[in-house]
Amino acid sequence: MTDTPAGDLKPSFRSEVTVELVKHSAADSDVLWAARVSTAGEQSLDELKKDPERSKGLINYLMRDRHGSPFEHNSMTFFISAPIFVFREFMRHRVGWSYNEESGRYRELQPVFYVPDESRKLVQEGRPGKYVFVEGTQAQQELVGRVMEDSYRQAYEAYQEMLAAGVAREVARAVLPVGLFSSMYATCNARSLMHFLGLRTQHELAKVPSFPQREIEMVGEKMEAEWAKLMPLTYAAFNANGRVAP
Repeated sequence: MTDTPAGDLKPSFRSEVTVELVKHSAADSDVLWAARVSTAGEQSLDELKKDPERSKGLINYLMRDRHGSPFEHNSMTFFISAPIFVFREFMRHRVGWSYNEESGRYRELQPVFYVPDESRKLVQEGRPGKYVFVEGTQAQQELVGRVMEDSYRQAYEAYQEMLAAGVAREVARAVLPVGLFSSMYATCNARSLMHFLGLRTQHELAKVPSFPQREIEMVGEKMEAEWAKLMPLTYAAFNANGRVAP
């Protein structure tokens, strides 16, 4: 598909992120194979299915006692569309992750921008390390929407103006804000995803409290839902043991 000419593009605004599981090789049996090879050698899938309770217990033991490497022998690739500032937080997670993001050097960036909806808490109270977010007023909500949309429109108009004048995409993109939506493929294994979820989501079962920015938590929640369907025993053990990655 070719890009629409710069002058024909108009900004649009979103409050939701997109997460799609595009391919995977991930199952609870991957954990069991990896763990049991140390004591029983290679085993078939039929052998692993003979004793479901034993399999469940082994996975829980590995999680509880933090034997982490058996949880690495699997793979999940997600397509993610989210604001650029979310991806900058993603890049903090390097071990067990691979990323490929769309490039503003090689294609014209589409004018889709993030504006939070009314569920997003807007006001931070307290000092760094000891603060909470609380609901904003209706006036604050309206201000955020108006100012963000006006700023985005101005930035994208400047971007279009430079492109129309023949300025290289890699130069013109400098005026675009981090609220612009980007897209990427992110590939991880279950262990690296558990580390991510432990830091980037809040959960009542978590032993260690976390304080993620809401927008990356939205991504984490969608990834977690997909992973839970692929590896239900591993997911249950993760929750049962305080959502601490092994």
